[in-house]
Amino acid sequence: MSCIAVIDFETTGATPAQGARATEVAICLLEGGRIVDRFASLMNAGVHVPSFITQLTGISNEMVVASPPAEAVMREAAAFVGARPMVAHNAAFDRQFWHSELAHCGLAAPHEFACTLLLSRRLYPDVPNHKLGTLAQWFDLPVSGRAHRALADAEVAAHLLARMQRDLEKRHDCCDVNAALLMALQRTPIAQVGAFLKRLAA
Repeated sequence: MSCIAVIDFETTGATPAQGARATEVAICLLEGGRIVDRFASLMNAGVHVPSFITQLTGISNEMVVASPPAEAVMREAAAFVGARPMVAHNAAFDRQFWHSELAHCGLAAPHEFACTLLLSRRLYPDVPNHKLGTLAQWFDLPVSGRAHRALADAEVAAHLLARMQRDLEKRHDCCDVNAALLMALQRTPIAQVGAFLKRLAA
């Protein structure tokens, strides 16, 4: 299996379009079903952290003010990822912050994103819901820290992706579960997933 970068952001709000900025980023490199490297840092983008975000994440204004500048962190994060394909849980959220924070640095963000949320809906329709915490409990995935902190969530998402790769290989005879296959699967309508997987095994 190729190496995939699994990312998670903590932020001051829902979208950069409304002025939200990142407060923390974490990236796990997943290769051969194992996390082989990690990058994580708080960052100071010069914005206020609302109290409800502090309650959710534990990240305070004092923590952010004492952290490295966002531009420096994002340049380091971009170098860590390189040209690897990227994965996130609810990738629509993390992708917009990846693009926005790199744009603040004057850096391009050509990376493709696969989404473990979309993939879980296709592979595990019987799970009560497809929140990361629910899936972690359902599959008894390793949990190493507080939810809604970037590194803890990135690690859980990486373990979830590894589980998906193993299930695709063992249950559906997929021999190379790479990023291209994952992106094709997440774009497949749910009603057509069975046929898609049969074609892969043929």
